[in-house]
Amino acid sequence: MASGGRAPLRMHRAPRLAWPLIALAALLGFGLAGACGSGGCAPAMWWWWADGADPLARELVLGLRLPRAAAGFAVGGLLALAGALLQVLLRNPLADPWVLGVSGGGALGAVLAMWAGAGAALVTGAAWIGAAVSTLLLFAVGAGGAPRGPAHGAVAPLRILLTGVMLASGWGALLTLVLSLAPDARLRGMLFWLIGDLAGADGWLAPALALAAGLAVAMRLAPALNLMLLGDARAFSLGVDVARLRLATCLLAALAAGFAVTTAGAIGFVGLIVPHSLRLVLGNDQRGLLPACVIAGGSLVVVADTLARTVVAPIQLPVGAIVSLVGVPVFLGLLVRSRALR
Repeated sequence: MASGGRAPLRMHRAPRLAWPLIALAALLGFGLAGACGSGGCAPAMWWWWADGADPLARELVLGLRLPRAAAGFAVGGLLALAGALLQVLLRNPLADPWVLGVSGGGALGAVLAMWAGAGAALVTGAAWIGAAVSTLLLFAVGAGGAPRGPAHGAVAPLRILLTGVMLASGWGALLTLVLSLAPDARLRGMLFWLIGDLAGADGWLAPALALAAGLAVAMRLAPALNLMLLGDARAFSLGVDVARLRLATCLLAALAAGFAVTTAGAIGFVGLIVPHSLRLVLGNDQRGLLPACVIAGGSLVVVADTLARTVVAPIQLPVGAIVSLVGVPVFLGLLVRSRALR
């Protein structure tokens, strides 16, 4: 009885404790990103903002490190937002932006542009085209023949999930062929981009604006998404247009994942472990979960990118590899914990 009496109190306090910790992680992430680089974490870098600080340190932090950290935060936030939306849409805690195949389509477009020797702007455009083509195929095949009544609500997510898995497999096969035929001079850059790399991110403003717009739209959908968790028929009876909400959610998740891929390449696990972890702490209320996922996902990528720049400096590792190294044990631990709590 004693342990049972403490459980409601722990669940009641958890969200209050989680939000300050999430905000603190974001601040520490940006602090580390500004202070640490290929030369280590010099004390002067921590005080770049103070009066009398080294002008070179201030220029380095403001001109290079913090813009890169802002781009990484936007990319992580977009991936976590996409993952959270997909997990609600498909009612599957293992859903991830890669499930839709949008990330794979964007990656294929970018790699083909690199193979042709295109510049950074054309590579980004090619990634957008690949993501758009994948999204069109997803809706044409995955949702085209799905029943739209609330009584058949489980069919559309299943079709979308299976179509996304097939698209991701197809894009992966094509990527393998492209890498096999690519010239050696461009192969290293392609591999780094596929693993995920922020070194080539062209600014932070565009992904930041995309993140702000995506979160704003997601928050408008959040109350209806909460009703969807009760079941399609119950949500329909409460006034939710289930088919339209499902379409809008899937499109928003696809666009968020596609924009992240065009900015930093293929970074996995963010959209998987961040929403799943926070749901264990904050619950499944999308009005609080979605903004928390954005902040936590952005912080995760910022910290991972800082490690990628400093662990074996002056060599820079791909941030996607660091995220995967962290994500695999964390996700396995979450699976073990969730099984123990049953």
